[in-house]
This record gives sequence, C-alpha cells and structure tokens, in this order.
Amino acid sequence: MRVLIQRVSKASVRIQEEVIGKIDQGFLVLVGVEDEDGPEDVDYLVRKVSQMRIFEDEAGKLNLSIDQVGGSILSISQFTLHANTKKGNRPSFVRAGQPDHAEKLYQEFNQKLKDQGLPVETGQFGADMAVSLVNDGPVTIWLDSKNKEY
Repeated sequence: MRVLIQRVSKASVRIQEEVIGKIDQGFLVLVGVEDEDGPEDVDYLVRKVSQMRIFEDEAGKLNLSIDQVGGSILSISQFTLHANTKKGNRPSFVRAGQPDHAEKLYQEFNQKLKDQGLPVETGQFGADMAVSLVNDGPVTIWLDSKNKEY
C-alpha cells in the first residue's frame, strides 16, 4: 500500500462540477492499494499519516502533527501510485489492486484515520475526479507499507 502526502493550505475534489470534498490546512493524501495489501498495511500507514510531523512549530522546525495544528485530511484513491514504468513509455498498472479489494482497504484506511479523531474528506473511489490544491511549502512525503525506507 502506498500513500503520497502533500501538506496543503487548502484542497478540494470535484466530480464534474460538484465539489464532493474540501479541506483547509492539512494533508491531501493519495492512496494506492495492491492485491497483496491487508489490514497490517492499513494500520502502518494510518499510524504514519496521523503522526507525521511536517507542520512548523514556533521555531520554524517541521515538528508538529496534523492533530496538533487542527488540520484535516482529503483522501483520494489513486491506483496510478502502483504504475510500473520500467519498460517503455506506457505505464503498466498490473500491480494495482482489484477494485473490490482496493476499495475495501481504502475505506478502512479512511475510517481508521477518523477513529484517530482526524477530520477526513474523501473523493469517490473509481470516479474521474478533478483535484485542486495549494501545496504548502511545498512538503510532499512518500510512504510505502512494503518498503518502509521512504
């Protein structure tokens, strides 16, 4: 399971012309699921996202978590995080999870973030969405539950 966190001052997601999710300060989190992912991957990423200290403290150091700054999360399903670009110029998405499995883990991820007390807005799984954001910093963090070096 992979997530890409972008620290934002605001973000929103639209389907056609309707805004279905909107936040001010917080994280835009893109979420990708593989078929081999399970509950342990969800738990790992929920812990990392909810405790990620990438907001500035009084000294200007990245030292505060999203909870400490009263931020929110906009979570967007993103199967293209599992693109394989090793051969040629057209990405392969064979590692992306099957829709039923991926949606189940995506929903579980979002619910567990809410269970941490974090406000979470979402896109619509599998929909063609338009995401707008104002990247703050910019600060962008890559997490992979299978490769914990990131």
